[in-house]
Amino acid sequence: MKKIEAIIKPFKLEEVKDALGDIGIEGMTVSEVKGFGRQKGHTEIYRGSEYTVDFLPKIKIELVVPDGTADGAVAAISKSAKTGKIGDGKVFVSNIEQAIRIRTDEKGDSAI
Repeated sequence: MKKIEAIIKPFKLEEVKDALGDIGIEGMTVSEVKGFGRQKGHTEIYRGSEYTVDFLPKIKIELVVPDGTADGAVAAISKSAKTGKIGDGKVFVSNIEQAIRIRTDEKGDSAI
């Protein structure tokens, strides 16, 4: 099993969710997060004062999928989240040793 974590722009969430649904991904966890990468934030003027916005709003999507589904999920996320501009985000893939569904005690792929 693989855990996929994707950091994307907030307005791309629906497109990513639909793209994952189209390939059969049924569940995911979504969090509102803040962060920055190479873009290092930006400056804004509020009530006449300039200030720096270091941490930009992002969306973090987490999902665990069977090994055979991981490449398709990563491709769907990358394609649907891409704008071609700085700050599009990142996708991280890591191995999961075990998954257990608490309600039924199912383990492994059947738990996800």
